[in-house]
Amino acid sequence: MAETWRDQLALDGQDAGIIALRLQKSRERMLEASLLIIPCLFLDDLDAYPDPERQEAEHLMAIQSIGAAIQNALLSLYANGLDAGWMCAPLFCPDVVRDALGLDQSLIPHAMLPVGYAAKEPARRPRLPVEELIVNWE
Repeated sequence: MAETWRDQLALDGQDAGIIALRLQKSRERMLEASLLIIPCLFLDDLDAYPDPERQEAEHLMAIQSIGAAIQNALLSLYANGLDAGWMCAPLFCPDVVRDALGLDQSLIPHAMLPVGYAAKEPARRPRLPVEELIVNWE
């Protein structure tokens, strides 16, 4: 995954020093985690439709479902005193992840959740106030 990410960051024009730092931080998150969870999408048992519009909707619902499952896992981990983060690296190199873990080709790695106990409270990015996110339709 690191090689793929390094190549992609370079394609984005990022500085070599920044790339090295980002790879180091990412590697530390993975190697220092007590547990790594790799949620995978499985599409083989989706409903089949004759028209492409409904088939695409079925595919999108599967992606929404794995996203909801990942979020629920993160909330459950946090509620039980653990810390975890959502890393999307497997989306950019699913074959590398499948090969490294010996996963069946029908499994599509969608995320990586490093799980453990936080060494310190993480710095949080500022968020918009909820009042700015709600649209009033009156």
